[in-house]
Amino acid sequence: MLRILFVCLGNICRSPMAEGTFKKHVSERELASAFEIDSAGTSAFHIGSNPDERMCATALKNAVSLAHKARQLKDTDLETFDYIIAMDRSNFQNIKSLASGKEGLLEKVLLMRSFDTNHTCDDVPDPYLGGLEGFQEVFTIVDRCTAQFLDFLVKKHHL
Repeated sequence: MLRILFVCLGNICRSPMAEGTFKKHVSERELASAFEIDSAGTSAFHIGSNPDERMCATALKNAVSLAHKARQLKDTDLETFDYIIAMDRSNFQNIKSLASGKEGLLEKVLLMRSFDTNHTCDDVPDPYLGGLEGFQEVFTIVDRCTAQFLDFLVKKHHL
């Protein structure tokens, strides 16, 4: 079983959407038994909170289920998960710092947009301080990236 963790700053917008969207792609391909999927944040801002209401509305509009309570990334996550996918460079660096000096852990930390077929930048933008259109933009990016990430995993791990 492959363990996948999506990570953003507060774990109420981008990473729960990535978690939900990836679960949808996995389910559609009947691969749910091959994965454990979760999300976390590098900060402690929203521990225990539901995903942002605007992200939930966007998820619902796009037939994605978000059933998650925000949590903070832990040291043990670096060892437990096979792939840790950061939503942006800042969180990528925070995760890499946590993994620094730990044998073999740096290779499992990847940027979400490295799986983007329409790659224009390294970051999935944070919609938190913006309007509803930003949440839909995040869904569109994350949907595309998680589909490509799943294709990568299917090929690499012969699923």
